[in-house]
Amino acid sequence: MYVSTTKVRVRYSETDMMGYCYYGNYATYFEVARVETIRQLGFSYRQMEDDGIALPVLEFSIKYFKPAFYDDELTIETTISEIPRARIHFSYKTFNAEGVLINEAKTSLVFINKESMKPCSAPADFVEALDKHF
Repeated sequence: MYVSTTKVRVRYSETDMMGYCYYGNYATYFEVARVETIRQLGFSYRQMEDDGIALPVLEFSIKYFKPAFYDDELTIETTISEIPRARIHFSYKTFNAEGVLINEAKTSLVFINKESMKPCSAPADFVEALDKHF
């Protein structure tokens, strides 16, 4: 299992009329967390794309427990709990500055060969880097 953490801060423009962080922003926060998780493993989305691999989101689910507010610093704990094949699954837990769990989410992405636009296996060097954590 590989776990990483990423911090994001709720900007004023990301709040709704109630002062809550608008629920749709979490998809963006989780994208930031995924990119940073991959970077912490020594890889980058950009390089994967340059190498001909795309990673579109196949599924996204989230459960909200508490709101976040303007200027809250959030910690997103991102977990990869299995070695990817043609798909990679991420789980997220978002905590506020007091350490309170405010939501949990999951995304599944598919490795796509950009030339054929068909699913393909995860890059071998990426799988090898992750394998060290299992």
